Amino acid sequence: MRLGGRMAAAIEILTDIEARRRPVADALKDWGLSHRFAGSGDRAAIGNIVYDVLRRRRSLAWRMEDETPTAMVFAAVLDSKGMGIKDMAIALDGDRFAPQMPSTDDFAAFRTRELSAAPGAVQADVPDWLADRLEAAFGEAWIAEAAALSDRPPLDMRVNTLRADRDKVAKALTPFAATATALAPQGLRIPPIAGDGRHPNVQVEAGFQKGWFEIQDEGSQIVALLAGAAPGMQVLDFCAGAGGKTLALAASMENTGQIHAYDSDRQRLAPIHDRLKRAEVRNVQVHAPRDDIGELEGRMDLVLVDAPCTGTGTWRRRPDAKWRLAERQLDKRLEEQDAVLDAAARFVKPGGRLVYITCSLLPEENGARVAAFLERDAGAEFKVADAAGRWAEALPEAPKAYHASALGDGTTLTLTPRTTGTDGFFFAVLERR
Repeated sequence: MRLGGRMAAAIEILTDIEARRRPVADALKDWGLSHRFAGSGDRAAIGNIVYDVLRRRRSLAWRMEDETPTAMVFAAVLDSKGMGIKDMAIALDGDRFAPQMPSTDDFAAFRTRELSAAPGAVQADVPDWLADRLEAAFGEAWIAEAAALSDRPPLDMRVNTLRADRDKVAKALTPFAATATALAPQGLRIPPIAGDGRHPNVQVEAGFQKGWFEIQDEGSQIVALLAGAAPGMQVLDFCAGAGGKTLALAASMENTGQIHAYDSDRQRLAPIHDRLKRAEVRNVQVHAPRDDIGELEGRMDLVLVDAPCTGTGTWRRRPDAKWRLAERQLDKRLEEQDAVLDAAARFVKPGGRLVYITCSLLPEENGARVAAFLERDAGAEFKVADAAGRWAEALPEAPKAYHASALGDGTTLTLTPRTTGTDGFFFAVLERR
């Protein structure tokens, strides 16, 4: 397919997403199934256009003075390819599958409008109702922090030290230019996609099949490391999901001690079994939602709560979620976070730690939930520890690439694409007296 056909396909997919309010992954899959003539390179290029539009939907529409999928696709392609309007016209000339080129008048705003003159939420590419919340989180830097969530993300991997070391995995991934991550000691990174390219499917590589590495964002690796799991510990991963952090904890514990992986959703938990087997993890016991784990109460050295959240920190990878998120969904998540913190706390033994993690950047889901938990802690059994100190201990050679906030007796940390080069994460440690 030529550029025009790819742009037409992107417009069709974006129109479908808008009309049916469906996830981008589903729309792309359905388009691919109904257009089997499109090769893998075409599908990758089309997907890049669609994702670029979804990441910067508001700013593209503002610069074009037109929020139709056609206008935004033209703007996104001009930006990503560094093309001029005349170059675009030449590229589409004679392509019978190309969409109708906007007129010179249609492009007038795009040529002259400076994004810095747009309202803050437009510059940040977020819904209006989130602007105040993000400003509360990051102050004057909120627009830059939010705008960084609209960049293309890298592909990060965590080396499984139970099976390999970073040099060995890096060598195996030499064709893909994987390099050591800047912060996570066992991380490797393949840079963000450029142009019409695509990330390699590293899951078909022999090293992945042998359990040498897992796909995991560097930020997720860091917060799992900061949790402080050590050999011989008794650990409860209370919202284990597919097991990404469970596997990281197991490696930190050198396959000793015991990790109890629990999740209230059986479907989310299902992939963990194959992942544990591939990684040769032997110190994890998986608990299904209906299992009684009451016997673990008051016995855990570490309880990890990777809480259900809005996922605002993952918008680089799931930009469509940005536009589907509504205040009522945030309210529901706050209730779930309070409930899961209260439920998890009873498993922490005296002197043990309760670690609270989200992949959100919204203050209500982060520090506010920890503060609310402390208010409900009538016996004052828990106190906030110094998360910045944990960073210094766990990553002694790494720069302080985080936002630290004082809370109670300690500090909490927030990681962001702009400051840390990772997905967005919040991290807090509560110690039981």
